[in-house]
Amino acid sequence: MASYDSAMPELEPDRLLRALFEVAIDAARPERCVPPLLPSRPAGRTVVVGAGKAAAAMAQAVEAHWTGELSGTVVTAHGHSVPCERIEVIESAHPVPAEAGVRAAEKILARVSGLRADDLVLCLMSGGGSALMPLPAAGLSMEQKQGITRQLLRSGATITEINTVRRHLSRIKGGRLGVASHPARLVTLAISDVPGDDPVDIASGPTVADPTTCADALAVLARHRVVVPPLVRSALGRGEWESIKPGDPRLAGSEYRIVATPQASLQAAART
Repeated sequence: MASYDSAMPELEPDRLLRALFEVAIDAARPERCVPPLLPSRPAGRTVVVGAGKAAAAMAQAVEAHWTGELSGTVVTAHGHSVPCERIEVIESAHPVPAEAGVRAAEKILARVSGLRADDLVLCLMSGGGSALMPLPAAGLSMEQKQGITRQLLRSGATITEINTVRRHLSRIKGGRLGVASHPARLVTLAISDVPGDDPVDIASGPTVADPTTCADALAVLARHRVVVPPLVRSALGRGEWESIKPGDPRLAGSEYRIVATPQASLQAAART
């Protein structure tokens, strides 16, 4: 990481701002922040899954510091892919989801199915993961989900509100990926891009329990006048698409480690 101290000549404002920006970015680079928080190797298999604009770079950092067996699939945004040798990298669209993301989500669920208690699922999450790993709820088409997403993005809803809806229109978010990984040991490494760094809002919390409800999702849609198909209103109203709730025993042993945050990057710049 570049460092600047009082012994250095005074910088011009534009050079100083550029230096501070580089320091802030450097603090969140996966090659710096991922390796120190990697879990111990399991007795069984290690499967890496993940989604987000930094997912491929995070996977590359894992590969560079992991000895032993390793496989997996991550999905990242177009233009954010980096080469990995043992982990498959898929690109998809952001912020409106696309079919490539659906196929990636299906692959990711297939990767974690049928694992044993001595296996490890290492989940890599970062900003953009919500759009990049879409898997519409039962009966909801991809076109319908895209339409709802576009409306939400234009509505002025907060990211917390948008992700509340996303978790309840999905078969992989809101703790569902975590449940699918059971009984394997589950460790999530996350780069936060949301205010407050709440795991439930980072990529819509696919590996953590969700305290919000279908009723909360309906309230967001109503508050922002988002037009949805009758199927959505009916399923949410009956609680058919409820997410995984706190206290679910299948998530009891999971770990969640935030490896980088906006605040940590700002603090790095402040120190400089």
